[in-house]
Amino acid sequence: MSPRFSVTALSGRVFGAVPAPALVLFGIVSVQMGAAVAKHLFSSVGSFGTAALRLFFAATVLMLLWRPSLRMDRRAWTVVLGYGVTLGLMNLTLYLALARIPLGISVTISFLGPLGVALAGSRRWLDVVWALLAAGGVVLLMEGRGEVNLVGILFALAAGACWGLYILVGAALGRHTTHGNGLALGMAVAALIAVPVGVADAGTSLFQPEVLIAGLGVALLSSIIPYSVDLEALRRIPPRVFGILMSLEPAVAALIGLVVLQESLHWLQWVAVLCVVVASVGATLEPRRDA
Repeated sequence: MSPRFSVTALSGRVFGAVPAPALVLFGIVSVQMGAAVAKHLFSSVGSFGTAALRLFFAATVLMLLWRPSLRMDRRAWTVVLGYGVTLGLMNLTLYLALARIPLGISVTISFLGPLGVALAGSRRWLDVVWALLAAGGVVLLMEGRGEVNLVGILFALAAGACWGLYILVGAALGRHTTHGNGLALGMAVAALIAVPVGVADAGTSLFQPEVLIAGLGVALLSSIIPYSVDLEALRRIPPRVFGILMSLEPAVAALIGLVVLQESLHWLQWVAVLCVVVASVGATLEPRRDA
């Protein structure tokens, strides 16, 4: 049995045993823990350097793990390239936002991208209710923070646009590629975009042993684990439902910011947590009724 076949079979059994909503939640927690670790790296290598480390290690691990074939048709390559460019830009803009505003605020604003996907794909009034409830949570999460850096907000909005596009392109990647092959190639494309920028900005500080270890941890938490489970979830649920489930992202980011980064929450933001949880639970129940 080849290593590639073993990885494919194992991942299929593991992912197949887990409900798609649980995969999305696991990916959310993982990526926000990775973001918290990344914020600690900013003082050493900056936001560009951190993004470069994340994508370089993620691409290296995934390419070694899946050893993807380069023999694909033009349609598949178009999707892979689009996915990789989206990932690269999303990482760069999100880390530029995180360097200027708190984790909870960054993710809350960038959540407008997935929310837009959810609203655009809505066909039933219940979907609109869940999306509007999540949007109310986003508004409440903005309360009690005081003045926020405008440049950071703009970068977060740009990250949100990339995030929404990532959901749509990720669904196409799942249709046109098999297992982790498209993910590995897409991550390699993203690394080709971010690494030159990171090296130019951070220089030799990227090669310090402790920085490399932290960068590998960020790659595992923020890219390899969540993107893998996201792709599997997108194979089983529509992009609009995935977008509504991602409404948990601001709440998880705010909670991890509180626990890991000591970024305090206003009481209205706890109400916001309840709003996005209720919206996510409602959206989670929808696929079962569809089935």
